[in-house]
Amino acid sequence: MQSENFSLLYPENSQVVCKTLCKEAINDLSIDFLVEALTCDPYEQNSIKQLLIKITDDEETIRYRCDVFEDFLRFPKLREDLTALLLKLKDLREIERFQKDSESSSLWQLVNRLREMDGYVDCITQIKTTLEELDIRSEGLISLRTKVQAIYNDSGFPLLKEDIETTLKEVRNVKSITLGVNLDEMLRPKAVGVICLNDKHFTDSGLLKKFMSFATKQSEIHEGTEVSGFTSFHPANPSTASFGLGKVVTGAQQDVNHIENSSLTGADPMSDALKRVVTDILKRTVNNLKSMLNKYVGISGYSFINLMPEIIFYIRFAELADKIKAKGLPLCKAQVTAKDDRTCNIKDIYNIKLAIKAVQGDDTEIVTNDFEFSDKGRIYILTGPNRGGKTTITQAVGLSFLLAQHGIYVPATQMELSPCDNIYTHFPADENDTVDLGRLGEESKRLSEIFQVATRHSLLLLNESLATTNVAEGLYIAKDVIKAMRYLGVRCVFNTHMHDLARNLDDMNKSVEGDSKVESMVTGVEDSHRSFKIFIAPPQGISYAKDIAEKYGVTFESIKTNIDTRTE
Repeated sequence: MQSENFSLLYPENSQVVCKTLCKEAINDLSIDFLVEALTCDPYEQNSIKQLLIKITDDEETIRYRCDVFEDFLRFPKLREDLTALLLKLKDLREIERFQKDSESSSLWQLVNRLREMDGYVDCITQIKTTLEELDIRSEGLISLRTKVQAIYNDSGFPLLKEDIETTLKEVRNVKSITLGVNLDEMLRPKAVGVICLNDKHFTDSGLLKKFMSFATKQSEIHEGTEVSGFTSFHPANPSTASFGLGKVVTGAQQDVNHIENSSLTGADPMSDALKRVVTDILKRTVNNLKSMLNKYVGISGYSFINLMPEIIFYIRFAELADKIKAKGLPLCKAQVTAKDDRTCNIKDIYNIKLAIKAVQGDDTEIVTNDFEFSDKGRIYILTGPNRGGKTTITQAVGLSFLLAQHGIYVPATQMELSPCDNIYTHFPADENDTVDLGRLGEESKRLSEIFQVATRHSLLLLNESLATTNVAEGLYIAKDVIKAMRYLGVRCVFNTHMHDLARNLDDMNKSVEGDSKVESMVTGVEDSHRSFKIFIAPPQGISYAKDIAEKYGVTFESIKTNIDTRTE
């Protein structure tokens, strides 16, 4: 299986084009907050974020994702087994990094190659067993099961497993190497040879003990090439220092002797020669062992590594969905309609950020709403009291689109949507960004940049945009922005305190051609309390102020009555 040709996020052979959320949208939609709620692992957070910020409006791809996620949600065992698989994949990923180390010895490379193949066999076997046991229904997981079965059956996995175990046993049987060292007339090592590979470690009672006993006899020179003719490198022999042989140092952790570079030669001929000889003989040994694995040359240890981020993506969102449902909050699978319709119908939508806070233990009141993009309205001017839920619902719409188009269940009881090609946000500018142009100038510049890339399939979310101390200036620009959105045909939620922007919308709709009707939406007030409910209606600014004034007794009539009562 070629991992680059298979994905759990994209159907096979699809030519999907993705767009990336801009940094403003990433910030305004609180992507980091969402990712951090899914996992504490930095690698997983980054993997999920990189997938989440890429958006596609391809209808087939979105349906493919929705079905895959549904399987992940339906089967906790799938998540449990794949979580165990992730640990093996992580190990394979570490081996992959090591394989890129050209300095590693051939024997070490072989051992890691065998570990990699053994881990790969285990991964294939585990995922095959899991997928065969479950009643999976998604095209993505069924396709994965088919590919895994083909690999398992076509590659002779039982024989491969046996060969790997045999080869690993043979490789790991090498416990020590016996070397021979030739010296020059200055007693410097000039050549090193491997006498033999041994299946036992040197011990004090064996060859090493004999070597050390001979090494302490500085005056004795042995004839021939027996092992006892090794020259001493023990620190107790001070004469070696004068010949430029370097010194032996005991390692702090493993008590392993090693030779430092000589101050006289500037090099370590012993280590250099030893490295060349050992590497050469191990290469020959490795080549012999590798020959038996040639029939498996097509097996790749990295087939599933590219699937790691996608598997993590689905598992973590499914885990969050279970926690949200345990709080009694609704979640649903989005139904995808044609993107050219540019519609959306959501029942009982709420902001997933509130659900996350509830999962984390906050006592959060969550109010659901119905929301719709259709011929009745695609551009909403949303007004209402401060802290009345305008920003919350604006963000909720954007997050629902984002989750749905990644296949994740959305916070609602029902959702039908025509996918958007990207989500553009325009929330209040950071004060640090307004030094050069001023707030109005900076926000106008950002709006201009959005219109340079947005299309009729885009979703725009504006939050208190163009809100300046001079309401007339902001209102003037905002009206032209609304007209431009109608002309382009986008879908938009524009929440604002400029109530005049939401008045006389019939005139605005008539003044500009377009099929995105501009409509007024308000966050409601019931009995002078914020209800956080939204509905189509003219702006309620004056009536809301009247309700508040009456509640707190600051109408003229109330104050006059109070004054008259006190003066009687």
